Amino acid sequence: MDASTGDERISGADFHRASGVEDWRIVATGPQAVFLATSLEHATSLVAPIVAAAASAGVLPDVDVRPEAVVVSVPDRDFQGIPAGAPAFAAEVSRAAAERGLAADPSRVQAIQLYVAQHSGADVRPFFLAALGYEPLGDGDAVDPLRRGPQLAMNPISGDAAGRGRTHLDVFVPADQRQVRVDAALAAQGRLADDSRAPMWSTLASPDNHGVDIAGWPDARD
Repeated sequence: MDASTGDERISGADFHRASGVEDWRIVATGPQAVFLATSLEHATSLVAPIVAAAASAGVLPDVDVRPEAVVVSVPDRDFQGIPAGAPAFAAEVSRAAAERGLAADPSRVQAIQLYVAQHSGADVRPFFLAALGYEPLGDGDAVDPLRRGPQLAMNPISGDAAGRGRTHLDVFVPADQRQVRVDAALAAQGRLADDSRAPMWSTLASPDNHGVDIAGWPDARD
């Protein structure tokens, strides 16, 4: 149940069908938009309208204010779906940003998660909770309580190899930016390891074989 909107949730497709949300994309952390600013003062001019829109729509957004941009997200705090008030909030924030000359740049939207390989017989989550100051989420994940750092997912693996991990990064980008990001990584000496799940995600390897999944999911999901 969402603390501010009750238990009413919507899907990503429902969100994208709403009016006024063209600036927004859905990544692993929920709907997100990036509004470019020319200074810190310019960026902070959007804060009061965001607060007002959040109160009106009954959502609890995350707001990251930098001199270059304002990043606004509607986090899915319990992974039960997008709060029903998110489209109304998003549309109002976009309107306020346009009025203040903060241009939206959907290509800057992204979320990063770290998938930690866990060999059989090991329980690595307590270590990462302690080392990073994270909190447990569900049966195997770990999250920054203030949602600053990437979410961690503990992934059991088979074929144990002593002294070797298979941790990899997941990079969630808008669906219309996935191939752009994949092409850029390949041009930077990356290798396409597995494209069988495209356009949901593609698995790439760095020149020294570190793994990165570049995902258009969940923005691409109906």
